[in-house]
Amino acid sequence: MSGNIDVVVVGGGYAGVMAADRLTQCTDVTVTLINPRPTFVDRIRLHQFVGGTHDAVADYRKVLAEGVRLVVDTVTEIDAAGRGVTLAGGDTVGYDYLVYAVGSGSADQGVPGAADFAHPIAGLEEARRLRSALDAAPAEAPVTVVGAGATGIETAAELAEQGRRVTLVCGGPLGPSLHPRGRRSVARRLTALGVRVLDGPDTKVTTVTRDAVRLADGREVPSAVTIWTAGFGVPDLAVRSGLRTDALGRLLTDETLTSVDDARIVAAGDSAAPSDLPFRMSCQAAVQLGPQAAETVLSRIAGERPASIDVGFVAQCLSLGRHGGVFQLTGRDDTAKKYYIGGRAAAKIKEFICRGIPWQLSYEARKPGARTWWSKDAKRRQRLEARIDQERATAKRAA
Repeated sequence: MSGNIDVVVVGGGYAGVMAADRLTQCTDVTVTLINPRPTFVDRIRLHQFVGGTHDAVADYRKVLAEGVRLVVDTVTEIDAAGRGVTLAGGDTVGYDYLVYAVGSGSADQGVPGAADFAHPIAGLEEARRLRSALDAAPAEAPVTVVGAGATGIETAAELAEQGRRVTLVCGGPLGPSLHPRGRRSVARRLTALGVRVLDGPDTKVTTVTRDAVRLADGREVPSAVTIWTAGFGVPDLAVRSGLRTDALGRLLTDETLTSVDDARIVAAGDSAAPSDLPFRMSCQAAVQLGPQAAETVLSRIAGERPASIDVGFVAQCLSLGRHGGVFQLTGRDDTAKKYYIGGRAAAKIKEFICRGIPWQLSYEARKPGARTWWSKDAKRRQRLEARIDQERATAKRAA
């Protein structure tokens, strides 16, 4: 390899940091990370930030390799033809390759009043506003958490442990991705913490007002502070830049994470849709996709054929306050198994994992390319082949 290659990484979350760090193993590559804020946000701890048990941020210098240039700004457009990005501050940054790792955030669910009276928690700024609202509300004021996925469950438990009167409105089943045994363990812990759980199909939220949440069955739940965790979306940067995306707006790529529109754009993390079969939005997937996106870029720079991605899951781990949790074992395809660990043991496992993520990022910064093992999902190829066969059959019938 000769000459210097400029690689721009857009987004400084788990996937973006891992990709930037991995890229520095090649001395001929100059890496620029562009992120809207100057500090790294440890998103899996944002519910703790709201509850006042963790600050959920870290200095980028602790997780970024020394050679990575950090630009604090927001990318407003990608010019694929001109190989450059436009920043909100007015500057432009050129690139030879770009890693698209803009992550995910809160999604507008179209529920009347939600945008005006509910507090999302997907980002640091949103979490700060929510924390201020909680600080301003009396300790006995009713708090409603909408959405019973991992974020909703963890937030409800964290606040209930702090003494808040919490109602968790599921809009369906509690913890839909959990095995029934793990779900029962979560329900027991929430009950012990005093959380009122409203689950089932009739608990879908239809309206949010300043002091209440209305449900599909007509019930009205008093709420001084409403927290919205039902659903995540992705930034529309790819759409605005004329790149093809899936229905949610994630960048469409092949199995090497390369954009279907441009071989010099590679995606990673929550904003990637490889073969239109995206992985669950999670830190667990991001820390695997980031390095593999970097390897795809390095392979293309070297004139080699990039490898297909290998991403697999091990477990879903939920904190239920500081003294309880559920460690739900899964198949590598992210399907929940009947085995789980609960109670204080799960809480310790969760804390160990949370502490391990920044360490993993800093280790990649110090020794880029050191990690080569991934949890591989052998069933992904089967799902991909089945979808291709279905598309061919549909096209044949249409002809």
